[in-house]
Amino acid sequence: MSFTCWAFIDFIWLFLALAFAFSVCIFKLSRAKVNYSNSKILYIFEDLIRYGKTKNDLRRGALLRLFDVPKRWFFHFYIVSVIWNSFLIRYHINAVFFGVRYPIWLSDLSSALTNFCVQHENGKYNNNIRCNQLSVLLIHLLLWAHSVRRLYECLFISVFSDGVLHIVQYCFGLAYYVLLGLTVISTSSISSTENRYAQIHFSHFLGIAMFIWASVHQNRCLTILANLRKENNGKVINMQHSIPVGDWFGLISSPHYFAELLIYISLSLTLGGWNLTWWLVVLYVLFNQALAAALCQEFYHKKFDSYPKCRRAFIPYLL
Repeated sequence: MSFTCWAFIDFIWLFLALAFAFSVCIFKLSRAKVNYSNSKILYIFEDLIRYGKTKNDLRRGALLRLFDVPKRWFFHFYIVSVIWNSFLIRYHINAVFFGVRYPIWLSDLSSALTNFCVQHENGKYNNNIRCNQLSVLLIHLLLWAHSVRRLYECLFISVFSDGVLHIVQYCFGLAYYVLLGLTVISTSSISSTENRYAQIHFSHFLGIAMFIWASVHQNRCLTILANLRKENNGKVINMQHSIPVGDWFGLISSPHYFAELLIYISLSLTLGGWNLTWWLVVLYVLFNQALAAALCQEFYHKKFDSYPKCRRAFIPYLL
């Protein structure tokens, strides 16, 4: 019998998931009438979690505005992700198809992230965090494709107003995609001797199919949001917010956030569905996107008296 085995990277993702779960709880509890000017901590909290349209009604002084950066800088996140993961995928392909080991700095960094904090009963480390190389390469390629698509959408589809986000959110977003790429590398079994063709599994096809399905819907929903500010010829005509309709908007207010969650679940399924580390990433995405969806739901209900009452915020029929 052995104890559950956790790595340092697992604790990082668990901490992030719990931090956002706590933020969701605080946000829900603070929906009572609150005078933010008399609650500086809550006021700063609201400033940290809000961005874009959800920040418009927050009365902030000149000091807090010093920490604003344009929301349109979102595309920086995906530039970092595309470049960083292209760099890592190159090493990964060499490892899978040519048997070339990762460079020492990357191997050492991966080992540091996968140092185990809980051991087997017999004192030996459990290596169940690792997945076969082909599965990990697949999710790395899918993650890269996701970042390329999101970068394209930010640059050529989405219409950003003069909304802002906090500099802390901006720095966190940049670090997030670096950490995500390292997390993928850390789940790979570098010393695997199994034939790469023998590593092909049904879960790969299931995960990829779900990834494509969720990505298509996310693109449709983001296009619907962008078209609210455009004419049929694609010309931007206003920066106003309207009630979106079509695709999954009939069920939830933020289907693009729900699709993001499904995309990360699909990556976990591509890994076989048993990798603890990636499910902790999914848990983080769940609470992160749930918070963003709750803020959007609040915005829509405040701005539009005719907003459909049947629409959930994030997950159809549930949340």
